[in-house]
Amino acid sequence: MPRIICVAGARPNYMKIKPVMDALERRGAEVLLVHTGQHYDPAMNDVFFTDLGIRPPDRFLGVGSGSHAEQTGRVMTAFEPLLGEVSPDLVVVVGDINSTLACALVTAKAGPLLAHVEAGLRSRDWSMPEEVNRVATDRVSDYLLAPSPDAAGNLRAEGYREDQIHLVGNVMIDTLLANLERARASDVLDRFGLTRGGYGLVTLHRPANVDDPEVLAGLLKALGEIAGRCPLVLPAHPRASGRLAELGVPAGVRLVPPAGYLDFIALQDAARVVLTDSGGVQEETTALGVPCVTLRDNTERPVTVEEGTNVLAGRDPARVVSTVHGVLDAPPAPRRPALWDGRASDRIAEVLLSGGTARTRPRPTDRPATDQPGPTGPMFPI
Repeated sequence: MPRIICVAGARPNYMKIKPVMDALERRGAEVLLVHTGQHYDPAMNDVFFTDLGIRPPDRFLGVGSGSHAEQTGRVMTAFEPLLGEVSPDLVVVVGDINSTLACALVTAKAGPLLAHVEAGLRSRDWSMPEEVNRVATDRVSDYLLAPSPDAAGNLRAEGYREDQIHLVGNVMIDTLLANLERARASDVLDRFGLTRGGYGLVTLHRPANVDDPEVLAGLLKALGEIAGRCPLVLPAHPRASGRLAELGVPAGVRLVPPAGYLDFIALQDAARVVLTDSGGVQEETTALGVPCVTLRDNTERPVTVEEGTNVLAGRDPARVVSTVHGVLDAPPAPRRPALWDGRASDRIAEVLLSGGTARTRPRPTDRPATDQPGPTGPMFPI
């Protein structure tokens, strides 16, 4: 059976890599977990490993924080010798963080097959570092594992071969469904004095929302108005906590410490509404059937708007307030997209373990079989 490296680097990765590792190991693959150390705060790291039952990483690269270029370069420098030592047949990367792109680039140059979980997601916002990461990672990947039909459609529109594209479903939902009853048994509501349906949940962490004092002040003003109707709870992301403290939080908005995975799922599940700038929360609320208002102008997960409970509100304070009031007055009906059924990781494992080797399958820039040069030249103009 093949030797496979699975890469994780930050909180959004953990819920995606765990079910994939489990599915591969159930089928006999040798799986090594590499943690890059992009997230190193215990509140954003250790508690998730504990809650999800992820084994300690086989290798920890400890890259820490830095600019995008510094962090990406440090991951590449640390991952390259490890790849040479381990000689895997396949590397699996997930999501769109700097570690994802860094390990993808090293793998592509070293020669093993590369699989991208959550391929094809597009926000169309080139100012987002995540958009650059996911587009570049897709370009060098052998397996493009799409979570939804829109993602697969994006890949086809960009010219990827059909043998690269696999619509497998959403691994985030695998983890959510596997842990939902454990989450509902959490005492987090009692600890915070909350009742089911009696509060709204807020998350803020994206640079566009928390790094600009004017934007953040506008969002806090909107949250204060909303809290007059529905009290809000805001687990303070390390990235935003200092700025929130500087500006001050309006009455009715309660700051609480960062929540672990089980507690956070419990908070989402019991909320009347969720306001967020997180892609993963858009997916989790859709799976849970909880109304979600996204504080962004775009989303790389449009399926949560088209087939879920998510509504895009942008960042204009007046529009945010009116959107939330509309959602509270007439909550969207719960809808869960196809293949968000808890079995995406099994489909991924089947694709990866039956897809051939680096010597037997086409590589990312090979032409489709119908586009090979023949006796009279190529079938299509070059």
